[in-house]
Amino acid sequence: MTEYAGVDVVIPAHDEQDLLPGCLDALDDCIAATPIPVTVTIVLDSCSDATEDLARGRARLVRTTARNVGIARARGFDQAEQSSSSSSASSPHPTGRRWYATTDADSRVPRTWLTDQLNLARSGAEVVAGLVRVDDWSDWTPATRLRYLEGYHPGPGHRHIHGANLGISARAYRDLGGFDPLPVHEDVQLIRRAQDAGLAVAWSTATPVTTSARRSARAPAGFAAHLAATEGTTTP
Repeated sequence: MTEYAGVDVVIPAHDEQDLLPGCLDALDDCIAATPIPVTVTIVLDSCSDATEDLARGRARLVRTTARNVGIARARGFDQAEQSSSSSSASSPHPTGRRWYATTDADSRVPRTWLTDQLNLARSGAEVVAGLVRVDDWSDWTPATRLRYLEGYHPGPGHRHIHGANLGISARAYRDLGGFDPLPVHEDVQLIRRAQDAGLAVAWSTATPVTTSARRSARAPAGFAAHLAATEGTTTP
């Protein structure tokens, strides 16, 4: 059974002033229910709105101008690694005994998100891939919602991969080389490398993360583009 000394959560954000407060409020509730320390890092990626003002004081801030979600997530965990390494001399826990988790600025995690990931990790999981759900379909037609749900299988044995709901041990993350610098599907590539390496991947159904179904995309070919393709349109 593996015990962890702490958790690092990374959230990439590009112009997320409208949805970031809800993301952080939900994460605060989750952190209150998590029995070990949690450090949150927000990676401000080319933000031109009030995202930084809203994030200041609520998380550690990292800035980039990459406009690339893979680079943004990697920068966040690079910062977590540096911070853990600098304090490891005074800590009885090695750096590798930290758990990494990531979500998105337009998403809201449930209260037991991290405790459920940690429970799976204690049972042997080195990577946790969780589900997402949408609670507001107002930007899309009922037919689009139906077609999406028909193609999404949230039960046991699912193979869905979402950057909004992903966890990995710090040791496994380092061994895999972290997130690729991809503008989309950086989460999919990390999980595929984990599987190829024979790591224990838990396909969790326990704590779906609520995410936005907005039409205005932040990442090219991301969730908004997937919904647009389901509808037969294109994203702006």
